[in-house]
Order: sequence, then structure tokens, then C-alpha cells
Amino acid sequence: MKTIPLKRLVPGLIIGPASWLGPYIATASLFLPAMIQQLDAENKINILALFSALGMIVAAISNMVAGYFSDRTKSRFGKRTPWLVSGAFVFMLAMILASTATSIPFLLLSWMLGQIALNFIVAPMVAWLDLAPDSGKGTASSAYGGLGMALGNNGFTILAAVFLSQYRLGFIIFGIITFIGTLIAAFIVREPSNLEEKMDKSSLPKKNKLTIKEVLAVFPKWSVGRDYYLALIGKISQGIGNFAITGYLLFIMTDFLHKDTSATQQSVQLINIIMLIFGIVMGFIAGPISDKFNILKLPVGLSTIALGIGALSLFFLQNDVGIIIYGFMAGLGMGIWNSLDNLLNLRVIPDKEQVGLFLGIYNLGNTVTQAIAPVIAAFMIAQIGFSSIFIMSFVLAIIGGISILSIKSVTR
Repeated sequence: MKTIPLKRLVPGLIIGPASWLGPYIATASLFLPAMIQQLDAENKINILALFSALGMIVAAISNMVAGYFSDRTKSRFGKRTPWLVSGAFVFMLAMILASTATSIPFLLLSWMLGQIALNFIVAPMVAWLDLAPDSGKGTASSAYGGLGMALGNNGFTILAAVFLSQYRLGFIIFGIITFIGTLIAAFIVREPSNLEEKMDKSSLPKKNKLTIKEVLAVFPKWSVGRDYYLALIGKISQGIGNFAITGYLLFIMTDFLHKDTSATQQSVQLINIIMLIFGIVMGFIAGPISDKFNILKLPVGLSTIALGIGALSLFFLQNDVGIIIYGFMAGLGMGIWNSLDNLLNLRVIPDKEQVGLFLGIYNLGNTVTQAIAPVIAAFMIAQIGFSSIFIMSFVLAIIGGISILSIKSVTR
């Protein structure tokens, strides 16, 4: 197994995810809704839900396909780089097309193309983690999930707000940022050639047409993939519990805590500032600490439980103290989780010949849970009230934590 020195890999794993996640968050949360409102203001809520639902389906399929094909690629630029650079180029073109949209159908087609291209960046790029030296995989994971994704989630929002009144230009600029940023990351990492690598013939299809049974055979039995499935259960539980709260944070402040507009803005800003600080700090220290003391399962499992404790603080206190506790617990939990969860999954992958595929499936936990969580939360709120989502978040956090702590192949 070839490795890449951390001095090259770490900067690439910071710049790379920031370059795709930041523009995606900006376009999905600001520019796309603004464009939809301009094209069809009357039906904007339903149309945005349609974009989200179709985007989730397209992302789920393209993520697994991208991981599958990158695992089987041989080139002078390695397995991953050709796919993620091509994906970044197509994503840029898709955003440029979206900027010219004059109808909802054309915007939808452009957005779906962008979703496919984006996942041809995401799945191969996260597999770069496997190129880190064994003694530095925690540091590499922190760079990707802690620093890179923290910058993408929070840092780009400030810049995106500047283009809110010029959202068509915003599509173009942020598409270009993705392409240039991905190119820079690929140039820094300089993934080695794998032309001489011998492919595992047993994992390749033996005929042109695959049966459903053969497709499902990619997924190992529980007895073989137990720890991988437990990690996946942990991620899905953590994701739904987390996004159920963050997706309704504005309404939690106004309808549950009964804050006015000014107080709501201050509270939301406070929570985001605390989470950004923890995300950056954990991005610097969580990985190196994991490498030095050889601990992984314990901090990841406890980070999930920390999110549940934060949810309970809002439920029981229902005041500013509860908000601050939530910010600290969620910030600590997500900071550790983002820094180390990809490394944990890398350790429990059942087939090392299909790293890209299994990491791609695992990272669907981000996409799928973001789509499912608001639906579940909306149902719970309508049937029981806001208090139900905090209890649900806590229960899911415990389930997620127990699942991860039950993993056997990672001792601590």
C-alpha cells in the first residue's frame, strides 16, 4: 500500500473538502432558494422540497457509483484524482448552467447534474484518507473532517451572503471555486501512479450485465461486516438526531423558547460561533491525540452521546443557559465526530479492495440523514410538539453511541 507524507496530504485534505462543501452549502441554502423564488414564488416551498428529495436520490446513487469506479481505476494520477478533478469540472459547468436558468425544469436538470458531479468529488476524495501513513491516519482524518469540513460548513457562508442579491453570479463564482480548489488540492497531494497495481479479479464483474443478487453481494453478511454496519448505524442515528435539531433551530428559538427576532439571531449566532471554534480546535487536536494514545472508538462513541446531552439541556432548561450548554456539547460532539468518524470507518471496512465504495456508502449518512431528519422532526412536532425532537435526539444519540462502542475490531 502506497502512502503520501502528511505534509502533502493534510493541506490537500483541508483545501479539498472545503472547496466542495462550502460552495455546495452556499448554493443549496442561499442561491438555489433565491433562484426558485424568482422563477416560481407561489410554489417555492414545494419546489425546493422536490429539489431536495431528488437530489438525495441522485446523490445516493452517484456516490456509490463514484466509489465503485474509483476503486477500479488505474492511471498515472492514481485511483481517485482523475474522478474528483473531472467531477469538479462538471460541477463548475453545472453551476454555470444553473446561473442561466429561466425555468424550473432547466434549473432542476442543472442541479441534478451538479449533484452527480459533486459526489464524484466526495467519494474519491474521502478515500485519500487511506493514503495516510498508519501513524498519521488520525491527523489526516482530523484535517478532512475537522478543519476542511468546518471551513466548508461555516467559513463560506459569510462570503456567500455578499452575493445573495447577485445569486446568478454567485452560482458561477462558487462553481469556479470548487474547480480551482479541487485542482489545488490534487496538485498538493500528488496521488502516485497505480498503473502497475494488480487489480483483485474476484471483486470485478465477470460479465457485462449484473444481476440484483450480484449487486447485493457487494455488501457482506452481518458476520463479516458487523463492525462496519455498527459504525453505519451509529452515523445514521447521530445524523438524524443532530439534523432534527439544527434543521429547526430557528423555530426552536421562536416557537419553543419564545424569543423575539433579535434574541433569536443572537442565540443562533452564538451556537454557530461555539460550534465553529470547537470544530477548528478539534480539527487540530483530535487526530493527533488519537494517533498518540491509540484511541478512536471511545471518543467517537462519546461524541455522539454528547450531542444527546446537549439536546436534553434545551429540553429541561429552556433558557440561555440551556442554549450555551447545547452549543458547547454539540460543538464538542460534532468537532470530535467530524475529526475521527471517517477514520473509524476506514478501520472497519470489510473489504480493503473497495475502500472508495464503502467510504462512499458511509458518507451517504450525511446526505440521507439531512433529508430524512427534517421529515421525521416535522411529523414529531405536528403529533406531539417541539419537546419530542429533543427526546428523540437523545435516544438516537444513545443508540448511536452504543452501536459504536460495541465495535470489536477497534479496541478503544
